[in-house]
Amino acid sequence: MKLKNLRKKIRRLEKRLQEGPKRLAKLKEKLKAAEAAKALKAARKSAGRAAAAPVAKPSARVEKKSPVQKAEAKKPSAKKAKRKRNLSPERRAQLAAAMKARWAAKRATEANTTSASSDDQHSAPESPPQPPESRPDGI
Repeated sequence: MKLKNLRKKIRRLEKRLQEGPKRLAKLKEKLKAAEAAKALKAARKSAGRAAAAPVAKPSARVEKKSPVQKAEAKKPSAKKAKRKRNLSPERRAQLAAAMKARWAAKRATEANTTSASSDDQHSAPESPPQPPESRPDGI
């Protein structure tokens, strides 16, 4: 339940206390729990951002989807307007560097596989022929 709705309900119940103080106390507890959860989530999110910023590797995958996002991705839906994400310039530069590194790695692996396959066709045997060993019988 949204905090705004909880506050409205509490205000209405305080006006007419004859409906029962138990219900009011229950809603106030819900509001406190929701506010505490929201504060905890915000603190965890900011701590995660602070920890992830200096450690981010360009070759590592940048975004992981939660089970909720995966379920939403599978669900067919009507064409929605694509939301424009508000990225900071630092984050935008970090994502650009990660993508460039990923593309460079992909190009390098493609170059290695094509050069290796062409070298195998025209290359000499791996071990050079050994000179004939001298025999003890003198032949």
